[in-house]
Amino acid sequence: MKARDYLWCALNLVLDREEQLQQLCPDCRSRVEEERCPVCGAPRGSCTGSENAAFDRQRYEKLMRGEKP
Repeated sequence: MKARDYLWCALNLVLDREEQLQQLCPDCRSRVEEERCPVCGAPRGSCTGSENAAFDRQRYEKLMRGEKP
């Protein structure tokens, strides 16, 4: 593919996205356009932080020392 083909594809992706957004009611459109946390899905800034809640620090420390969990 040539550079213009990639540009054409990217432009059509943007136009398709805009068309999908136009089909939504204003309330749903605002929720879709809201930035969300990629981990928990909560609105950006309202989640607890960047640490994974399922992370087991004690197990990690044992593995780092070469011990069996």
